[in-house]
Amino acid sequence: MHTDLEHEQAVARLLRELPDPAAQPYGWQEFRRRAAAAPAAAARMGRLRALAVAIVVALAIGAAVIRLGGGPRPPGPPPRPVTAAGETPPPPAGGEPAERSQVEAERWLASLPREPTVVRVGTRAAVETLEDHIAEVDDLLSSERAGHTPAARVRALRQERAQLVSSLVQVRYAETLADASR
Repeated sequence: MHTDLEHEQAVARLLRELPDPAAQPYGWQEFRRRAAAAPAAAARMGRLRALAVAIVVALAIGAAVIRLGGGPRPPGPPPRPVTAAGETPPPPAGGEPAERSQVEAERWLASLPREPTVVRVGTRAAVETLEDHIAEVDDLLSSERAGHTPAARVRALRQERAQLVSSLVQVRYAETLADASR
């Protein structure tokens, strides 16, 4: 059992172990050493602050370059033929020039990235629907060519495919313009 006397003795012992209040925490030599070390620490902190500022400025410049056009540019519109007078001729009625413009449109589509970085559901759904219809027409064309079908049917399928590719070019071009404006 503890008595008040034992408790008072323990407190008295702890009080005697405390340092002398008149004693100095450290001497003159230690004071001079600490005073000499303070400017070196301040200089080190100044260098660290300068390094941090340089990193922040470099990151800000990098972000500005990326945001304001330092990245890849969207492809331009599909190539259009130009006459000697500098005018754009009307779309060809059929034959070889139509096939050439069709090939150019498909080449332009192939040069685009497969899917844009930011996808809008409405335009993406339209692109995928058009691509699916083009694939269906391609399948029909393949099967029609393998069989003995009238040339009029093959011509109609080619014309439908050309219209679908033209629509796809317009949608993808609008998509690239919208991406470039962000």
